[in-house]
Amino acid sequence: MAAGRLVLGLLTGVAAAAAVPSVASASLISHRAVYDLTLDKATDRSGITGLSGRMVYEFNGSPCEGYTVNFRFVTRIDTGDNSRLTDQQTTTFEDADGKSFSFLTKSFSDQALERELKGVATKEPSGLKVEIDKPDRNTLELPPTQFPTQHLEELIGKANSGETFYETNLFDGSENGDQVMTTTVVVGKKADAADNDPESPALKGLAKDKYWPVDIAYFDAKDDGGEELPEYRIAFKLHENGITRDLEMDYGDFSMTGRLVNLSLFDTPPQTCE
Repeated sequence: MAAGRLVLGLLTGVAAAAAVPSVASASLISHRAVYDLTLDKATDRSGITGLSGRMVYEFNGSPCEGYTVNFRFVTRIDTGDNSRLTDQQTTTFEDADGKSFSFLTKSFSDQALERELKGVATKEPSGLKVEIDKPDRNTLELPPTQFPTQHLEELIGKANSGETFYETNLFDGSENGDQVMTTTVVVGKKADAADNDPESPALKGLAKDKYWPVDIAYFDAKDDGGEELPEYRIAFKLHENGITRDLEMDYGDFSMTGRLVNLSLFDTPPQTCE
């Protein structure tokens, strides 16, 4: 599953053409967020009868030094008589200029290493060059795009300017590291948290901060035609400092929710980029 796109995003990751600069108004805070995952719904075709898990997203960095994300996504999936434990561990680094992006993902199934993906993506005048080191050495040429932190900064900038719908591109090194995704982003009106918001205890001093409701649909950028459905969709509440919560991840045949249960903020010393 490509849940890493929450930056990212989700991170997700959580992105427009490569020439789009970082939005200066976005002041992203270094933090560690923990989410409890539960099954929302599943069709008979999915074969899933139950799902639970935990997601940990740690974001560090600055506009001077670049940004590091450590992401772990653990789920126990029940399918009738069988149960499987999956564990995805991802580390990424995006340089301060948004020109290079390194990624390492290890995927475990029932505690056994199933797959390892390692590579570096670099922006070039003609597009994106991706050099894969693992599982096999390979070099890929992909369309121009941007990386997850740029995607998030762009989103916050457009939300602040009142833009409610736009389309943009994203590369985050997920799947096989060979895809640029087209994303359609819908941003709702900035809102206050409800008094009985279940995530307020985890937010602590940020519980009264306003947020934007955001919905992002992800499409394979290679699909040129018509009325294709998204590969998946993510909805969440986005704070202006980059914190995301109240997640809903829809993969078509099934969907899951992620509730913020713990949040740690990291001190970032003031910096002047030279």
